[in-house]
Amino acid sequence: MPVAPADGFVVMGRVVAPYGVAGWIKVQPYTETPGALLTYGAWWLRPMDGAQAWRAVAVTGGRVHANTVVARLADVDTREAALTLKGCDVAVPRADMPPAARNEIYWADLIGLEVVNRQGLMLGRVTGVTEHGAHPLLMVAQGDGDEGQRLIPYVPAYVDRVDLAARRIIVDWGTDF
Repeated sequence: MPVAPADGFVVMGRVVAPYGVAGWIKVQPYTETPGALLTYGAWWLRPMDGAQAWRAVAVTGGRVHANTVVARLADVDTREAALTLKGCDVAVPRADMPPAARNEIYWADLIGLEVVNRQGLMLGRVTGVTEHGAHPLLMVAQGDGDEGQRLIPYVPAYVDRVDLAARRIIVDWGTDF
């Protein structure tokens, strides 16, 4: 699920393992098209716990491999070096992403939007978007924790309107779900 952190980066995937013995890595992309990640000449990496700052790494090669991306990064030329990157988030600056097409929205732009139902009742804020086969799901939290989290299908039957300017999503969803 792509995430838009406050620092201007969009997490587009996660390093899941080394690939081979020459320093390549395997990345689980969070994009609809796995190969989209390869259109960026540099990725920004940091451990997923956020304990370290983002660091830019040049992508020197790569390809789509099943539903993953395998890539070679500059200065990563052994399996051991690639193993140290396992679990790192892979991000790109939001400013480097092309504008969304008409009637399209980047999932990362939904993060943080308040979700209100047709009756005007606040259901929470979007904390993430995840794909579960048939359609994406909005992860909506009522508070700071996981308590009261709702999963709302991100489909026209339930999502009436996304207003990025107002930072609001209006849904046909009850408070008891």
